[in-house]
Amino acid sequence: MFNPRDFNSRELRVRDTVTVALGGSRSLPEVLEATRAPLLEFVQADSMALCLMRVAPSLDFRWHVPGHPIPILKEYAGLVDHDFLRAPILAQPEVPTCDTQLLSRGEYERTLVYQRSVELELPLEHIMAVLVPIRPGVVGAFAFYRHTRSAFSSQSITALSSLTRHLANSVGNCQDYQDLTARTQLLQELFQRKDSAFLILEPPTREVFRSPHATALLERWFTPSDVHASGLPRVLKERLDALARMDLDSRLGKTLWVINHPEGYRTCRFVELPASDGPRQWALLLTEFPHSIPLPLHMQRELTPRELDIARGVLRNWSNGQIADELKISGQTVKTHVRNLFGKLGVDGRADFLYQAALLNRPV
Repeated sequence: MFNPRDFNSRELRVRDTVTVALGGSRSLPEVLEATRAPLLEFVQADSMALCLMRVAPSLDFRWHVPGHPIPILKEYAGLVDHDFLRAPILAQPEVPTCDTQLLSRGEYERTLVYQRSVELELPLEHIMAVLVPIRPGVVGAFAFYRHTRSAFSSQSITALSSLTRHLANSVGNCQDYQDLTARTQLLQELFQRKDSAFLILEPPTREVFRSPHATALLERWFTPSDVHASGLPRVLKERLDALARMDLDSRLGKTLWVINHPEGYRTCRFVELPASDGPRQWALLLTEFPHSIPLPLHMQRELTPRELDIARGVLRNWSNGQIADELKISGQTVKTHVRNLFGKLGVDGRADFLYQAALLNRPV
């Protein structure tokens, strides 16, 4: 959680540089390279790496290392069972963990990870890592290293904690963009489906492009009295105007608009597009989903039996009270289960859960 009072003015400027760089591209290698110098300065580390891990249905991982190579990571497949940080960060997503919190110095120096790093002549004298949820079944582990014997401080942990949601958002956007570019038929899908459309806008009112079904979709969703003079429905224009004025921290969790209509869920995802110069453009992704959304298999594998019951109630658009009555449990218990399952699935709330579940049920 970000609290400006935790940092001095110089640290806040460096943090702002990091958050801007995280949204400056949709290429993960470019984002990591642009972010590397200010991020290392902010968390006071010598080097960094990102491990993208697919945890369902089986463990798979890939390392991304900006800057100079870290030799031991090329051998990680043979060391994964000796990675003493992996289990703790998997157990506590978004909570930075350091070697000094888990092991004494003597214990650490006896680990295979440390001994092998010394043999490869780039010793990992200290490690700090944090896991960020990306999408159901996929997580990212950011690892930071010091190559001299100077332990990470509590301020380093605070600094990294303040960025976890930005890191997750940036990697998730890059992964989504990679999926889009790798599967170009999705663009054809957006053009051809009558329940999906998109607009490209330059705030406050300039429309750059709209896909063929956007007009029909908007006319079905909104009456003429709902529409602003710019041609955009007022509720969407107000959300876009608000997002354009917000700083990056304030935008977190606010880029999805969902309304429950008798015909189904109507959603709009607001995505700021990278730009090298000139005003930033925004994409508004419009989609309709039916009320009867099944729980995707990847999500099912992440949850306990009771959490599965709760999740299915949420997908039926039941309130916590309705779920409690149906399952004969207290409302507070439902609230706790909802918070836990959202954390496991890496979603921001009910609206994002509905949206992600619907997307996973519509493979392209």
